[in-house]
Amino acid sequence: MNLLLEPDLYALCQQASQIRNNYWGKQLTYSKKVFIPLTNMCRDSCGYCTFVQSPDSIHSNYMTPEQVLKTAREGQALDCKEALFSLGERPEERHQKARDLLANLGYDNTLDYLHDQCENVLTNTSLLPHVNAGALSFDELKRLKPVAASMGMMLENVSTDLLKQGQAHYACPDKTPKRRLDTIEQAGKLDIAFTTGILIGIGESWEDRVRSLVAIRDRHLAYGHIQEVIIQNFRAKEGTAMAGCQEPNLDDMKRTIAVARLILPEEISIQAPPNLEIEYGSYINAGINDWGGISPLTKDFINPERAWPQISSVATACEGLGYSLGERLTIYSRFQDQNDKYLTPNLIQRAASLVGYAAHVRGAIA
Repeated sequence: MNLLLEPDLYALCQQASQIRNNYWGKQLTYSKKVFIPLTNMCRDSCGYCTFVQSPDSIHSNYMTPEQVLKTAREGQALDCKEALFSLGERPEERHQKARDLLANLGYDNTLDYLHDQCENVLTNTSLLPHVNAGALSFDELKRLKPVAASMGMMLENVSTDLLKQGQAHYACPDKTPKRRLDTIEQAGKLDIAFTTGILIGIGESWEDRVRSLVAIRDRHLAYGHIQEVIIQNFRAKEGTAMAGCQEPNLDDMKRTIAVARLILPEEISIQAPPNLEIEYGSYINAGINDWGGISPLTKDFINPERAWPQISSVATACEGLGYSLGERLTIYSRFQDQNDKYLTPNLIQRAASLVGYAAHVRGAIA
Protein backbone atom coordinates (compact mmCIF):
# COMPACT_ATOMS: atom_id res chain seq x y z
CA MET A 1 0.00 0.00 0.00
CA ASN A 2 1.24 3.49 -0.80
CA LEU A 3 0.97 5.21 2.56
CA LEU A 4 0.88 8.65 0.98
CA LEU A 5 -1.85 7.97 -1.54
CA GLU A 6 -4.12 5.74 0.58
CA PRO A 7 -7.45 7.59 0.17
CA ASP A 8 -9.01 6.19 3.33
CA LEU A 9 -7.47 8.20 6.17
CA TYR A 10 -9.70 6.45 8.69
CA ALA A 11 -8.34 3.01 7.68
CA LEU A 12 -4.78 4.31 7.82
CA CYS A 13 -5.32 5.67 11.33
CA GLN A 14 -6.94 2.41 12.42
CA GLN A 15 -3.85 0.46 11.35
CA ALA A 16 -1.58 2.87 13.22
CA SER A 17 -3.75 2.79 16.34
CA GLN A 18 -3.73 -0.99 16.39
CA ILE A 19 0.07 -1.04 16.32
CA ARG A 20 0.11 1.52 19.14
CA ASN A 21 -2.39 -0.44 21.23
CA ASN A 22 -0.53 -3.73 20.76
CA TYR A 23 2.78 -2.32 21.99
CA TRP A 24 1.92 0.61 24.27
CA GLY A 25 -1.47 -0.48 25.59
CA LYS A 26 -4.28 1.86 26.56
CA GLN A 27 -2.26 4.50 28.39
CA LEU A 28 -0.83 7.67 26.88
CA THR A 29 2.00 9.46 28.65
CA TYR A 30 3.56 12.87 29.20
CA SER A 31 6.54 14.32 31.02
CA LYS A 32 5.92 17.00 33.65
CA LYS A 33 8.60 19.54 32.87
CA VAL A 34 9.92 22.99 33.47
CA PHE A 35 11.28 24.89 30.45
CA ILE A 36 14.72 26.51 30.85
CA PRO A 37 15.53 28.70 27.79
CA LEU A 38 19.24 29.09 28.55
CA THR A 39 19.85 31.54 25.72
CA ASN A 40 17.57 32.92 23.01
CA MET A 41 20.38 33.93 20.69
CA CYS A 42 21.46 31.72 17.78
CA ARG A 43 23.72 31.73 14.75
CA ASP A 44 20.89 30.34 12.56
CA SER A 45 18.01 32.34 11.06
CA CYS A 46 15.10 29.95 10.50
CA GLY A 47 12.20 31.41 8.55
CA TYR A 48 9.57 30.41 11.12
CA CYS A 49 11.27 31.09 14.47
CA THR A 50 10.29 33.67 17.10
CA PHE A 51 12.30 32.07 19.92
CA VAL A 52 15.55 33.55 18.65
CA GLN A 53 16.21 37.21 19.42
CA SER A 54 18.71 39.33 17.52
CA PRO A 55 21.57 40.79 19.56
CA ASP A 56 20.01 44.23 18.98
CA SER A 57 16.95 43.22 20.98
CA ILE A 58 16.75 44.14 24.65
CA HIS A 59 15.27 40.67 25.19
CA SER A 60 18.30 38.73 23.90
CA ASN A 61 20.06 37.14 26.84
CA TYR A 62 21.58 34.23 28.72
CA MET A 63 19.89 33.08 31.89
CA THR A 64 22.13 33.43 34.92
CA PRO A 65 22.86 30.43 37.19
CA GLU A 66 20.55 32.01 39.77
CA GLN A 67 17.71 32.30 37.25
CA VAL A 68 18.23 28.70 36.12
CA LEU A 69 18.08 27.45 39.69
CA LYS A 70 15.07 29.60 40.60
CA THR A 71 13.08 28.23 37.66
CA ALA A 72 14.13 24.65 38.38
CA ARG A 73 13.19 24.92 42.06
CA GLU A 74 9.81 26.43 41.21
CA GLY A 75 9.22 23.49 38.89
CA GLN A 76 10.30 21.04 41.56
CA ALA A 77 7.77 22.60 43.95
CA LEU A 78 5.06 21.75 41.38
CA ASP A 79 6.27 18.12 41.14
CA CYS A 80 8.03 18.55 37.80
CA LYS A 81 10.59 15.83 37.06
CA GLU A 82 12.21 17.20 33.89
CA ALA A 83 14.31 20.31 33.35
CA LEU A 84 14.18 20.95 29.59
CA PHE A 85 17.17 23.02 28.52
CA SER A 86 16.44 24.66 25.18
CA LEU A 87 18.75 27.14 23.49
CA GLY A 88 19.90 28.68 20.27
CA GLU A 89 22.83 27.09 18.47
CA ARG A 90 26.35 28.50 18.98
CA PRO A 91 25.41 32.20 19.12
CA GLU A 92 28.92 33.18 20.20
CA GLU A 93 30.18 32.14 16.77
CA ARG A 94 28.12 34.90 15.16
CA HIS A 95 27.31 37.58 17.74
CA GLN A 96 29.63 39.75 19.80
CA LYS A 97 26.88 40.28 22.38
CA ALA A 98 26.77 36.54 23.01
CA ARG A 99 30.54 36.46 23.50
CA ASP A 100 30.33 39.38 25.90
CA LEU A 101 27.52 37.87 27.96
CA LEU A 102 29.33 34.55 28.16
CA ALA A 103 32.52 36.29 29.26
CA ASN A 104 30.59 38.02 32.05
CA LEU A 105 29.47 34.58 33.19
CA GLY A 106 33.04 33.26 33.05
CA TYR A 107 32.74 31.23 29.83
CA ASP A 108 33.87 31.40 26.23
CA ASN A 109 31.30 29.01 24.72
CA THR A 110 27.66 28.13 25.22
CA LEU A 111 28.06 24.37 25.53
CA ASP A 112 30.43 24.60 28.51
CA TYR A 113 27.93 26.91 30.19
CA LEU A 114 25.10 24.51 29.37
CA HIS A 115 27.04 21.61 30.90
CA ASP A 116 27.56 23.50 34.14
CA GLN A 117 23.93 24.60 34.38
CA CYS A 118 22.76 21.02 33.94
CA GLU A 119 25.13 20.16 36.77
CA ASN A 120 23.70 23.08 38.77
CA VAL A 121 20.19 21.61 38.42
CA LEU A 122 21.37 18.07 39.25
CA THR A 123 23.23 19.25 42.35
CA ASN A 124 20.57 21.53 43.77
CA THR A 125 17.22 20.01 42.74
CA SER A 126 15.63 16.61 42.17
CA LEU A 127 15.03 17.23 38.44
CA LEU A 128 16.48 15.31 35.49
CA PRO A 129 17.94 17.52 32.73
CA HIS A 130 16.94 16.96 29.12
CA VAL A 131 19.09 18.88 26.63
CA ASN A 132 17.97 20.35 23.29
CA ALA A 133 21.18 22.02 22.12
CA GLY A 134 20.91 21.44 18.39
CA ALA A 135 23.50 19.83 16.16
CA LEU A 136 26.46 18.52 18.19
CA SER A 137 29.65 16.58 17.54
CA PHE A 138 30.63 13.25 19.09
CA ASP A 139 32.88 14.97 21.65
CA GLU A 140 30.23 17.56 22.56
CA LEU A 141 27.59 14.89 23.09
CA LYS A 142 30.04 12.82 25.13
CA ARG A 143 30.75 15.77 27.41
CA LEU A 144 27.05 16.43 28.03
CA LYS A 145 26.00 12.80 28.57
CA PRO A 146 26.95 12.62 32.31
CA VAL A 147 24.72 15.63 33.12
CA ALA A 148 21.70 14.89 30.91
CA ALA A 149 19.31 11.97 31.32
CA SER A 150 18.30 12.33 27.67
CA MET A 151 18.94 14.63 24.74
CA GLY A 152 17.08 15.72 21.66
CA MET A 153 17.24 17.56 18.37
CA MET A 154 14.56 17.85 15.72
CA LEU A 155 15.72 16.50 12.37
CA GLU A 156 12.91 18.60 10.85
CA ASN A 157 13.43 17.32 7.31
CA VAL A 158 16.06 15.76 5.05
CA SER A 159 15.16 17.95 2.05
CA THR A 160 18.10 20.08 0.90
CA ASP A 161 15.62 22.27 -1.01
CA LEU A 162 14.75 23.90 2.33
CA LEU A 163 18.28 25.39 2.42
CA LYS A 164 17.71 27.45 -0.73
CA GLN A 165 17.18 31.21 -0.62
CA GLY A 166 13.65 32.05 0.41
CA GLN A 167 13.12 28.66 2.07
CA ALA A 168 12.75 27.79 5.76
CA HIS A 169 16.39 26.86 6.44
CA TYR A 170 18.19 29.42 4.29
CA ALA A 171 21.22 30.85 6.13
CA CYS A 172 21.05 28.11 8.78
CA PRO A 173 24.41 26.29 8.93
CA ASP A 174 23.14 23.93 11.63
CA LYS A 175 20.04 22.85 9.70
CA THR A 176 21.71 20.92 6.88
CA PRO A 177 20.34 17.36 6.76
CA LYS A 178 23.87 15.95 6.84
CA ARG A 179 24.70 17.78 10.07
CA ARG A 180 21.41 16.85 11.74
CA LEU A 181 21.63 13.19 10.75
CA ASP A 182 25.24 13.02 11.90
CA THR A 183 24.20 14.28 15.35
CA ILE A 184 21.57 11.54 15.61
CA GLU A 185 24.14 8.96 14.56
CA GLN A 186 26.81 10.16 17.02
CA ALA A 187 24.24 10.05 19.82
CA GLY A 188 23.62 6.44 18.87
CA LYS A 189 27.31 5.59 19.06
CA LEU A 190 27.37 7.08 22.55
CA ASP A 191 24.22 5.28 23.78
CA ILE A 192 22.30 8.48 24.45
CA ALA A 193 18.53 8.14 24.79
CA PHE A 194 17.52 10.51 22.03
CA THR A 195 14.43 12.40 20.89
CA THR A 196 14.06 13.65 17.34
CA GLY A 197 11.22 14.45 14.99
CA ILE A 198 9.96 16.14 11.86
CA LEU A 199 8.41 19.59 11.43
CA ILE A 200 5.67 19.47 8.82
CA GLY A 201 4.40 22.28 6.62
CA ILE A 202 7.69 24.16 6.13
CA GLY A 203 7.88 23.66 2.36
CA GLU A 204 8.60 19.94 2.17
CA SER A 205 6.77 17.37 0.05
CA TRP A 206 4.98 14.28 1.34
CA GLU A 207 7.82 12.21 -0.05
CA ASP A 208 10.28 14.34 1.93
CA ARG A 209 8.37 13.51 5.12
CA VAL A 210 8.59 9.80 4.41
CA ARG A 211 12.28 10.01 3.55
CA SER A 212 12.87 11.84 6.82
CA LEU A 213 11.07 9.17 8.84
CA VAL A 214 12.98 6.42 7.03
CA ALA A 215 16.28 8.18 7.81
CA ILE A 216 15.33 8.24 11.50
CA ARG A 217 14.27 4.60 11.38
CA ASP A 218 17.54 3.51 9.79
CA ARG A 219 19.64 5.18 12.46
CA HIS A 220 17.56 3.64 15.21
CA LEU A 221 17.92 0.20 13.63
CA ALA A 222 21.69 0.70 13.69
CA TYR A 223 21.96 1.88 17.32
CA GLY A 224 18.62 1.37 19.11
CA HIS A 225 18.82 4.75 20.87
CA ILE A 226 15.84 6.76 19.60
CA GLN A 227 13.20 6.84 22.30
CA GLU A 228 10.64 9.12 20.69
CA VAL A 229 9.82 10.88 17.44
CA ILE A 230 7.84 14.11 17.49
CA ILE A 231 5.43 14.98 14.68
CA GLN A 232 5.13 18.76 14.97
CA ASN A 233 2.99 21.05 12.86
CA PHE A 234 4.35 24.37 11.60
CA ARG A 235 2.51 27.38 12.97
CA ALA A 236 2.86 30.71 11.16
CA LYS A 237 4.07 33.53 13.41
CA GLU A 238 3.85 37.27 12.92
CA GLY A 239 7.14 38.96 12.24
CA THR A 240 8.78 35.94 10.60
CA ALA A 241 9.65 35.31 6.95
CA MET A 242 7.01 32.55 6.84
CA ALA A 243 4.24 34.53 8.51
CA GLY A 244 2.01 34.21 5.42
CA CYS A 245 2.63 30.52 4.74
CA GLN A 246 -0.17 28.00 4.92
CA GLU A 247 -0.23 25.79 8.01
CA PRO A 248 -0.83 22.04 7.78
CA ASN A 249 -4.39 21.08 8.59
CA LEU A 250 -5.63 18.44 11.02
CA ASP A 251 -5.83 15.74 8.35
CA ASP A 252 -2.20 16.46 7.37
CA MET A 253 -1.17 15.88 10.96
CA LYS A 254 -3.25 12.72 11.37
CA ARG A 255 -1.93 11.20 8.15
CA THR A 256 1.67 12.05 9.05
CA ILE A 257 1.29 10.63 12.56
CA ALA A 258 -0.24 7.43 11.19
CA VAL A 259 2.45 7.04 8.53
CA ALA A 260 5.13 7.59 11.20
CA ARG A 261 3.61 4.86 13.36
CA LEU A 262 3.59 2.46 10.39
CA ILE A 263 7.17 3.27 9.31
CA LEU A 264 8.96 3.45 12.66
CA PRO A 265 9.74 0.47 14.90
CA GLU A 266 6.98 -0.05 17.46
CA GLU A 267 9.26 0.66 20.44
CA ILE A 268 9.80 4.25 19.28
CA SER A 269 7.25 6.50 20.96
CA ILE A 270 5.21 8.74 18.65
CA GLN A 271 4.54 12.15 20.12
CA ALA A 272 2.59 15.23 19.04
CA PRO A 273 2.39 18.51 20.98
CA PRO A 274 -1.10 19.20 22.35
CA ASN A 275 -0.73 23.00 22.45
CA LEU A 276 -0.38 23.45 18.67
CA GLU A 277 -3.81 22.12 17.68
CA ILE A 278 -7.18 22.89 19.26
CA GLU A 279 -8.47 19.42 18.34
CA TYR A 280 -5.38 17.65 19.69
CA GLY A 281 -7.53 14.76 20.94
CA SER A 282 -7.83 13.66 17.31
CA TYR A 283 -4.17 12.65 17.42
CA ILE A 284 -5.01 9.73 19.69
CA ASN A 285 -6.90 7.80 17.01
CA ALA A 286 -4.06 8.53 14.55
CA GLY A 287 -1.63 6.49 16.64
CA ILE A 288 0.25 8.68 19.10
CA ASN A 289 1.16 7.30 22.53
CA ASP A 290 2.73 10.39 24.10
CA TRP A 291 2.11 14.13 24.48
CA GLY A 292 5.70 15.16 25.21
CA GLY A 293 6.61 17.60 27.94
CA ILE A 294 3.82 19.66 29.50
CA SER A 295 4.66 22.37 32.01
CA PRO A 296 2.47 23.60 34.86
CA LEU A 297 4.88 26.53 35.30
CA THR A 298 6.60 27.80 32.16
CA LYS A 299 5.21 28.63 28.72
CA ASP A 300 6.30 26.97 25.50
CA PHE A 301 9.05 29.43 24.63
CA ILE A 302 9.29 28.05 21.08
CA ASN A 303 5.55 28.64 20.51
CA PRO A 304 4.74 31.29 23.14
CA GLU A 305 1.41 32.15 21.56
CA ARG A 306 0.20 28.58 22.17
CA ALA A 307 -0.52 27.94 25.85
CA TRP A 308 -0.17 24.46 27.30
CA PRO A 309 -3.50 22.76 27.94
CA GLN A 310 -4.18 21.85 31.54
CA ILE A 311 -2.96 18.33 32.31
CA SER A 312 -6.49 17.56 33.54
CA SER A 313 -7.84 18.55 30.11
CA VAL A 314 -5.39 16.22 28.35
CA ALA A 315 -6.45 13.44 30.73
CA THR A 316 -10.10 14.10 29.88
CA ALA A 317 -9.34 13.91 26.14
CA CYS A 318 -7.63 10.56 26.68
CA GLU A 319 -10.40 9.16 28.86
CA GLY A 320 -13.05 10.17 26.34
CA LEU A 321 -11.47 7.77 23.85
CA GLY A 322 -10.87 4.95 26.32
CA TYR A 323 -7.29 5.73 27.33
CA SER A 324 -5.70 6.76 30.60
CA LEU A 325 -2.99 9.40 31.04
CA GLY A 326 0.22 8.56 32.90
CA GLU A 327 3.32 10.50 33.82
CA ARG A 328 6.76 9.36 32.65
CA LEU A 329 10.32 10.58 33.09
CA THR A 330 12.31 12.34 30.40
CA ILE A 331 14.12 9.02 29.79
CA TYR A 332 11.82 6.11 29.01
CA SER A 333 11.84 3.07 31.28
CA ARG A 334 13.38 0.71 28.73
CA PHE A 335 16.51 2.88 28.72
CA GLN A 336 16.63 3.07 32.52
CA ASP A 337 16.74 -0.72 32.83
CA GLN A 338 20.06 -1.25 31.01
CA ASN A 339 22.57 -0.85 33.84
CA ASP A 340 24.86 2.06 33.02
CA LYS A 341 24.63 1.87 29.22
CA TYR A 342 22.46 4.96 28.83
CA LEU A 343 22.79 6.61 32.24
CA THR A 344 25.75 7.32 34.47
CA PRO A 345 25.45 5.99 38.06
CA ASN A 346 24.35 9.35 39.48
CA LEU A 347 21.59 9.66 36.87
CA ILE A 348 20.50 6.04 37.42
CA GLN A 349 20.03 6.84 41.11
CA ARG A 350 18.17 10.07 40.37
CA ALA A 351 15.82 8.36 37.89
CA ALA A 352 15.15 5.51 40.31
CA SER A 353 14.27 7.93 43.10
CA LEU A 354 11.84 9.80 40.85
CA VAL A 355 10.19 6.57 39.71
CA GLY A 356 9.82 5.57 43.36
CA TYR A 357 8.33 8.95 44.23
CA ALA A 358 5.82 8.77 41.38
CA ALA A 359 4.76 5.26 42.45
CA HIS A 360 4.33 6.49 46.03
CA VAL A 361 2.14 9.39 44.87
CA ARG A 362 -0.01 7.08 42.70
CA GLY A 363 -0.44 4.74 45.67
CA ALA A 364 -1.44 7.60 47.94
CA ILE A 365 -4.03 8.80 45.43
CA ALA A 366 -5.44 5.32 45.02
